[in-house]
Amino acid sequence: MTRARFWLLLCAIGHALHASPPPHLAGVVPSEGGPAGYLGSESCRECHRDAFDSWHRTFHRTMTQYPTRGSVKARMEGVTLTHDGVRYRLGSTGDVFKVWLESVVPGGGEPVESRLSLVTGSHHMQVFWMPGEDGNVQVGFPFTWLIPEQRWVPRHATFIRPPGTPHSTEIWNVGCSRCHSTAIEPRVDPARRAVETRAAELGISCEACHGPGQRHVAARSSTPKSNKASPLAPDEVIHPAKLDARRSSETCGFCHAMKWIDRNEPWRQSGFRFRPGDRLDDSTPLIRPRTAANVPGLKEFLARNPAVLSEYFWPDGMVRVSGRELNGLVESKCFEGGRLSCVTCHSMHDSDPDDQLKKKAMGNAACIECHGAYASKDALAAHTHHAEASPGSDCRNCHMPHTTYGVLGAIRSHQISKPSASETLLHGRPNACNICHLDRSLAWTARQLHAWHRQPIPSGLGPAHDVADSVRMALSGDAGQRALAAWHLGWEPALKTSGAQWIPPILAVLMDDDHPAIRCIAGRSMGRVAPGLAEGFRFELEPKDRERWAGRTWASWKRSLPHDAVLPASVLVQPDEPDAIASRLAPLRAARDERPVRLRE
Repeated sequence: MTRARFWLLLCAIGHALHASPPPHLAGVVPSEGGPAGYLGSESCRECHRDAFDSWHRTFHRTMTQYPTRGSVKARMEGVTLTHDGVRYRLGSTGDVFKVWLESVVPGGGEPVESRLSLVTGSHHMQVFWMPGEDGNVQVGFPFTWLIPEQRWVPRHATFIRPPGTPHSTEIWNVGCSRCHSTAIEPRVDPARRAVETRAAELGISCEACHGPGQRHVAARSSTPKSNKASPLAPDEVIHPAKLDARRSSETCGFCHAMKWIDRNEPWRQSGFRFRPGDRLDDSTPLIRPRTAANVPGLKEFLARNPAVLSEYFWPDGMVRVSGRELNGLVESKCFEGGRLSCVTCHSMHDSDPDDQLKKKAMGNAACIECHGAYASKDALAAHTHHAEASPGSDCRNCHMPHTTYGVLGAIRSHQISKPSASETLLHGRPNACNICHLDRSLAWTARQLHAWHRQPIPSGLGPAHDVADSVRMALSGDAGQRALAAWHLGWEPALKTSGAQWIPPILAVLMDDDHPAIRCIAGRSMGRVAPGLAEGFRFELEPKDRERWAGRTWASWKRSLPHDAVLPASVLVQPDEPDAIASRLAPLRAARDERPVRLRE
């Protein structure tokens, strides 16, 4: 046996051992191993120990896992949950997590025993799956474990969608698996009603970014030890940082993008053709609103489903939901210039797992590489009109503000843009100025941008735009805007800039919103602004209970204000006449945009 064949055999054996699911789940869960050419991350460990260890610490690795004592963060013992007429009792023995399903109606039959068979996520929340009836189909468990709150909540409550929308059953094999596993092969056979899904790995592994490793392992195994550092052969393995900006970013964009999957793409059977280093347009082209008509099939689909774009994009085409970062990046002039890519700021191996940002991307260094004119303190302050060390002189806060919704919060837009009062007025998207200066109006922002950067003052500004824009958006905005407002009302840089004494009454309104996701975000912000006022709040409370809670919150807030508190008039909350707060806020609340909103993060 040659040395190369010996090493390949060892890798295959190691991967087979790694791929085996727990014995009690064998045959009912997707397996690891395949497609051809994929060996698994264990085959990388021997030669790339540091890279393996740094990847192992990431949340990418734990994107989907078999449930074990080490992977499950949720409380299981003594838990009973009810959804849609079914009671779910949880329990566990070792690594076996059981679920007993029973009707809430007396005499509804004997309890049915099932298992929790997969878990997705480990950072913000954990989503669980149960075995279905056909092959290894994985059906969504209707509750989610929120990691910050350390409690179970209804799965549908974690999304922005019209209240009362029935919870639809989720299937991991043909849904979440596309971006929460590596090289998924759903292997759905409708004729036989059979599903035999497998993936190279259940999480996001080395080969998700570097491509199938078999060729690389074979080449390196046959290379003399003294020559291990020899250059890589063409297509031996992909190194995203060494690709051109577009190809490198499209490697990330296979998961971090909204793409068009043509019905002729047989991915439900054999998985996607895309491999790291390929062009996305060859298999799953990006959806870009302004060029959608150029993608075969997409124009006709959008004509039949006109609401789809609004579920992902702001009216001007900027992406508004998380997990679609490449859709924003490609619309940026910095990307169009050919130098900026995902790996300019992010690294899987040289970063904090929380956001995968390189150290230089924590400040302005990454931007200064191309925009050297602002390298000096004086030049930066002259450009930003803010102190050099303030949030207003952080390039990202002005050009990549948190206007994207996802995972019960806000993330930075990845479409690099300029602050604009006009775009807020025309398209409803919050602007960087008003989400930091929470106590300032849109009219104020328009005047500042005109004075500093000669932006025209937009026509159409009315009396409502003299109110603090965070208040206007929190009370009058659509569900997506209210969610972003709720998050920014607890954002630390904004609280330092705008003060926090006036914020609790606005958050109290949002904590009584019709959308549970908005109530959750507002409750978290209240916990940062006034922890005592958030104590005991649960966003799943019934409307009457929420109303009583809000009344107590307002009364506690009024008692907590110093007698000499002075608040900006624009926030409509004045301590000298607290009983008039509701009447001042009522007109804005009555003007709320109640159009149904569904955001597909």
